[in-house]
Amino acid sequence: MITAHVVYATITGNNEDIADIVTEALEDADVQVEETEISQTDPSVFENVDICVVCPYTYDEGALPEEGMDFYDDLSELDLKGKIFGVAGSGDVFYEEFYNTSVDKFEEAFEKTGATKGSESIKINLEPDEKDIEKLDHFTSELVAKAGK
Repeated sequence: MITAHVVYATITGNNEDIADIVTEALEDADVQVEETEISQTDPSVFENVDICVVCPYTYDEGALPEEGMDFYDDLSELDLKGKIFGVAGSGDVFYEEFYNTSVDKFEEAFEKTGATKGSESIKINLEPDEKDIEKLDHFTSELVAKAGK
């Protein structure tokens, strides 16, 4: 059975919603999945699963979630070769060039681990709508397909 861990950081609840959508889609694909909040999670949990997902928010002008800084720093130190990763997060287009930059930063951190990108990262403006849910479902199906190979 394919296993996954979904980690989220949220202030408004939007990224918890994104994590819930991804987790539900993984469960629907018969993946054994756990979902946790970033400040309560050590990135080493990713060493024990096939699929690693982070759903971060971007604060203000491009800042990573404060409660996830240790997680972020420790993530890039891991060896996750053979693992599949995906990043999907919510931001606010109001911040223009800083829109959802945490998604890019977490993608870069995963690349340092040697993990394989399972799908294009998803950037959502504020809360997920129906089109975003479709994108997240596609994102999840690509992660599962890549992990199954």
